[in-house]
Amino acid sequence: MGFIKEQIAVIRDRDPAIHSDMEAILYPSFWAIYWYRIAHKLYLKKHYFLARLFSQHAVRKTGIEIHPGAQIGKGFFIDHGAGVIIGETTIIGDNVTLYQGVTLGGNGKEKGKRHPTIGNNVMISTGAKVLGSFTIGDNSKIGAGSVVLEEVPPNCTVVGVPGRVVKRYDTTPNREELNHIDLPDPVRDDIDRLQESNANLTNHILDLEESIRDIKNEMAGKTKEKSRMAMDKAQTEGVNGEGI
Repeated sequence: MGFIKEQIAVIRDRDPAIHSDMEAILYPSFWAIYWYRIAHKLYLKKHYFLARLFSQHAVRKTGIEIHPGAQIGKGFFIDHGAGVIIGETTIIGDNVTLYQGVTLGGNGKEKGKRHPTIGNNVMISTGAKVLGSFTIGDNSKIGAGSVVLEEVPPNCTVVGVPGRVVKRYDTTPNREELNHIDLPDPVRDDIDRLQESNANLTNHILDLEESIRDIKNEMAGKTKEKSRMAMDKAQTEGVNGEGI
């Protein structure tokens, strides 16, 4: 009953789509974590086959693969969940939220600790991949589609491929700030700066071209004026007989 109450509270807190407590049992996250808890207990008792049996049953039913050897804290929630993979040596803290398509995996066939450690109050957005044995610090969030290959300090936002820190909080962000929509976009920012620079250069070139046209027109005008003056002088000299 403790697990059920906890999961209902977690789902109601983090998913506005739920309308009643009974709906919680319809969530893939609910059953994936339920079966994981059973499988993890069997794993700790070294009943590895049975542990994997429960784990694979959960995969077939929910599309969420949590290795029974993973260590997961309280308040864990997977929103939607299809395609989520959590490796054997992964350690997940309290109040962590994952979205569909997230992978917490290794980066090779190394032995020992080969999967990430996720701190408390971390949010990992849709399709993000965290690969390797390093730590994602408390209160951090990973943007959708990011590929994280190195340690992330606490209170940070990471986006991109490979992932890089684009925002660091001076204090712990509150729950309202832990969304996966309004994240910084450094690639877009770079493009915007390039477009601004290109516009400035274009305007400068246009100004130069206009100045060159003005100079050409001025020079052409002076040339015409000199020619006209020369013709006037020649005509005047002819009339006065000075040219005979």
